[in-house]
Amino acid sequence: MRPRALIVDDEAPARAELRYLLEELGQVQVVGEAANGEEALLLLRSLPYDLVLLDIRMPGGSGLEVAAALRDLPYPPKVIFTTAYPDHAVEAFDLAAADYLVKPFDAERLRRALERALEHAGSDDAQAGAAGGAGAGGASNGGAAGRRGDEPAQPEPLARVPVQRDGRTVLVDQSVIVYASAARGYSYLKLADERLLVTFSLNELERRLRGHFFRSHRSYLVNLDHVRELVPDFKGALVLVMNDRQRSQVEVSRRQARELRRRLGV
Repeated sequence: MRPRALIVDDEAPARAELRYLLEELGQVQVVGEAANGEEALLLLRSLPYDLVLLDIRMPGGSGLEVAAALRDLPYPPKVIFTTAYPDHAVEAFDLAAADYLVKPFDAERLRRALERALEHAGSDDAQAGAAGGAGAGGASNGGAAGRRGDEPAQPEPLARVPVQRDGRTVLVDQSVIVYASAARGYSYLKLADERLLVTFSLNELERRLRGHFFRSHRSYLVNLDHVRELVPDFKGALVLVMNDRQRSQVEVSRRQARELRRRLGV
């Protein structure tokens, strides 16, 4: 039986278009529609769904509020946000969204999002491990991340990282990146006073960024030029205090602590 999907959007034409695309792809069966957040939660608490395709700005509770409420369900469905607004992506991935589609999107983009959501529909532990890049050739977190593993072993280096901001592509110089952290097949870049979502996995950033970047932990890639302090912890590992505005603390695994000390000469 195909996974059961719920469409949530306050605009009937948008629901109809999404249903049409889903039926053409044939990867899920649409068994419900909701026009607002309140209706969506009523359906999601009444029937088991594998996937919810969720608009963000709606009456009766935003899509972000609906996604947050889903965490209280015994078996929460995977969430793909479908929205005309690109500026909520960071909040969406903080809520463990499988993907974030900005309207208008085509069938191919939707297909990739479905693969990302459904490939790990029953394996949250596998997702967490893949997000941190546990092992070369380990399970990938999401379809897009898995396809990145098929890229050439030595991809082109990135002097600047493309980031979507307010509908524009901004190129962030790698020297201002304090550290990067894993985010379910994507990554966050932490700068001096902001955090940005990028479509590269942490593994891919590690391969492409040059200079003083160091994989301190499966979930972190740090720029050694921005390390302020090294603090040992009780488990024999280290914690790095970074020189961003918040003085962020980044883990160093025991396995990587010795190599880091060698790199820093301490």
